[in-house]
Amino acid sequence: MPESAHAGPFANQVMSIGDLAERTGLAVSALRFYETKGLVTPARNRGGQRRYLRSDIRRLSFVQVAQQLGFSIDEIRKALATLPEGRTPTQKDWEKISRNFRMHLDERINRMTRLRDYLDGCIGCGCLSMKKCALVNPKDGLKKFGPGARSVMGDKLR
Repeated sequence: MPESAHAGPFANQVMSIGDLAERTGLAVSALRFYETKGLVTPARNRGGQRRYLRSDIRRLSFVQVAQQLGFSIDEIRKALATLPEGRTPTQKDWEKISRNFRMHLDERINRMTRLRDYLDGCIGCGCLSMKKCALVNPKDGLKKFGPGARSVMGDKLR
């Protein structure tokens, strides 16, 4: 973000890296890391010091929550790239991201629910019988869907 982006009406909305660290609860080193990953883009003043917009507080809060939900830095960066630079994102801007993340979260919730239900059955049963087990994969038929625990991922033999 060019320094000029912090001029004019945005001049009173800039903060130092220390102020941003204090407001977000993130270490200064974490803010520098997020900068290298393209999650925030501070301007530099004439002395070379980073200057952040107040809207970066929300961006970084989103980063923290998204990471806790298991999203990768790359997924988060792609989502944040859809937000406008130089102004605080509006509710509509965040709703676009939310719709996309909601879809991915719903998929993860469904996958985890299936895994939980399979584990409850297998651990609770204790039979160790491939003839009865819900995870059975006759003749390796699920391999056509790819590697991994395909039944837990939702793939089914038809």
